[in-house]
Amino acid sequence: MNILGISAHYHDSAAALLMAGRPVAVVQEERLTRRKNDAAFPLTAIEWCLDHAGLAPADLDAVVFYERPMLKFDRILTSALRAFPRSWRSFPKAMRNTLGEKVWVKGLITSHLGVPGRKILFTEHHQSHAAAAFLTSPSRRAAILTADGVGEWATMSIGHGERRADGATSINLLREVRFPHSLGLLYSTFTAYLGFAVNEGEYKVMGLASFGRPTLVDQVRRLIRRTADGAFALDLSYFEFHTTAERSFSTKFIDLFGPSRGAYEPIALDTAEGCRFADIAASIQRVLEDILVDIARGLQKETGLDDLCLGGGVALNGVANTRILTEVGFTNVYVPPAPGDAGCALGAALYADRIYFGRPDRAFPDHPFWGPGIDETPMALLASQDRQSCETLDETAFIEAIADDLAAGRVVGWMEGALELGPRALGHRSILAAPHSAAMRDRLNRDIKYREEFRPFAPVVPIEVADHYFDLPAGGARLARFMSGVFPVRPEWRDRLAAVTHVDGTARVQVLEQAMAPRLHALLMAYGRRSGMPVLLNTSFNLAGESIVNRPIEGYTTYRRSGIDVLAVGCIRMTKRATAPATLSEALA
Repeated sequence: MNILGISAHYHDSAAALLMAGRPVAVVQEERLTRRKNDAAFPLTAIEWCLDHAGLAPADLDAVVFYERPMLKFDRILTSALRAFPRSWRSFPKAMRNTLGEKVWVKGLITSHLGVPGRKILFTEHHQSHAAAAFLTSPSRRAAILTADGVGEWATMSIGHGERRADGATSINLLREVRFPHSLGLLYSTFTAYLGFAVNEGEYKVMGLASFGRPTLVDQVRRLIRRTADGAFALDLSYFEFHTTAERSFSTKFIDLFGPSRGAYEPIALDTAEGCRFADIAASIQRVLEDILVDIARGLQKETGLDDLCLGGGVALNGVANTRILTEVGFTNVYVPPAPGDAGCALGAALYADRIYFGRPDRAFPDHPFWGPGIDETPMALLASQDRQSCETLDETAFIEAIADDLAAGRVVGWMEGALELGPRALGHRSILAAPHSAAMRDRLNRDIKYREEFRPFAPVVPIEVADHYFDLPAGGARLARFMSGVFPVRPEWRDRLAAVTHVDGTARVQVLEQAMAPRLHALLMAYGRRSGMPVLLNTSFNLAGESIVNRPIEGYTTYRRSGIDVLAVGCIRMTKRATAPATLSEALA
């Protein structure tokens, strides 16, 4: 059975293809269109998935959309009417946006792919999140917690899943919190207040929080109260996201926390205003963590299960994930590489296969690499036309040469194999550098990534020695597999890992098993032989405001537009030549 899963029309659209219950192709639309967080119907991603598998649309047995558009329309219409007359300005715009392609998804799929309506299915949004979290994990039985901004009506769901010995699979979502009460929207309101882009800048808030003190926790808690059933409710007088699209926080919110930050206003952490913003970030981060930990603790007591699977955009909060692992009582906490909406394309397809069609469970390959591979062919021509130094090496010589580059302090753009799924580079589209000096961190932020100076970088370390450098609790290595947790750097190594140690002494570690990315693992070991520490700084191969590179040509243009020193594509090593053209005619050529 061939099943295509689709997520679209909110943010970060994607397509995923299952054949005989196994994933063969999954890719985010933004990686192909080069429009970051592309929310459009993912026609380019769908075409790539089908071409990669050698299928035509007629070969599909089912096409599954990741949410129920009419149920979402019901929520938008009901919310607008409840908020009237305050919503009268935003109501026409909301109706125009929703009554277009966002509601008539079945017709849109039919028109693009030509598949009949009987083949088009819909899951609920949080069912897709739950399936993406549980069915991609190695767990046989697990509690499930999903949390995001909003799906149709649900903003959080809790339940459990089971893979039985006879191959049958069940996912039971027991309870949900409904819009407008939302942890994701609470956090994104502070994201907007702090001047960052919603659905993109939440991780900046988490990074900024480490520079502040949670001195405003009591004020934040005025915005959200816990309910008798263990859930929560927002005090909507502090918010406007439910009444207008113009602003998510109200004047009452500003009265409580002070003026908001402009998007282009610098955050100077050595000023009173910069410290105020950092303290606000630390306070909302603490409140979010406390609520998630408490809800997860209740879920563990209710289910008695050892494993927890987290889904939804809130599951990208690595600090909260680590507290859940260490404080709640679950032995293992699993987070997929793409817990947000992009992963819902895969979740919707898996839900249809295992639950709707009742097909037998199959083990899910434990890696994030489902996108396009690389073609090295154009690289030599690019290098000669652009006067770059280029060499093709055998595997061993290539690994040794790149290790030499890193040991010499050079920054490397690293491309190999299939593109990873999700917001984090996990070893196939990465910028790599030596992790020892704070100057390297500053150089990467300033001259390569072109982003805020307070932003941290992640280390990647072989699983064999991870606990030597990082204080990983039981289950921590698993949580760190896809950079889903934040853990202390052991004090004796913090000075020698200054580029990847955050101001609070922690790091968002990637613990790497050789089987997942053998070439990167080999590079880490080769670098360790030179430096004495098999740890590298690993950040996504992109510049600020751009999506992670996909094809070698995109890696090449990023390398040329930034301070990256070396481009490594497959077994091709390219470096920049500093020599000037010999003649004026060459300079003008």
